[in-house]
Amino acid sequence: MKLHALTQAITLAAVLSTAGLTAHAADIPLSAAVEADQVTTKVLAVDAAKHQVVLEGAEGREVHIQLSDNAKNLGNLKVGDQVNLEVTHSVAAYLDTDVDKGLPGATERTGELRNAPGTPNPGGEAFRQVQVELKITKIDLAKNQVTLENPSGQSKTLSVEKPEIRAKLKNLKVGQSVVVTYTDVLKVTTEHES
Repeated sequence: MKLHALTQAITLAAVLSTAGLTAHAADIPLSAAVEADQVTTKVLAVDAAKHQVVLEGAEGREVHIQLSDNAKNLGNLKVGDQVNLEVTHSVAAYLDTDVDKGLPGATERTGELRNAPGTPNPGGEAFRQVQVELKITKIDLAKNQVTLENPSGQSKTLSVEKPEIRAKLKNLKVGQSVVVTYTDVLKVTTEHES
């Protein structure tokens, strides 16, 4: 994971709050993809009062992290402690079978789960989930293309390359929605230096 992604992942954990998303029984899955990455680093400095931590980044560079006051137990984090970060990113698309239900839209939900009370080490899990509804405005079976409109009214024509999704094109209707859900999960654990 690159230095910039490490900074974003830690920042994400510091600013999140609780929620969740649901799917409907009539939704038809179109595609899904999951990517995961893991980074192990060590603590170079901690200022618990200011909610600041410095971690060792790529090639020994320092990564300065400003955490929110949601970060707990920072007083237990010491120089040399190991920090393990696991980031999972997924994208899932499904067809909403309702036709002409209105304009496309977008929602964002975030959440966090801290270590259980009584656990002295800082850490926890956080997620960010963005769901975007795209309206189908045109289907070209001869070219294997679908034109989608986003929530701001912009259209984009996509060429469908995967044979398993091409086979589903004939079942689509103008006015249906494709709902794409992006989910990022960050898990942070810490261990004291031996």
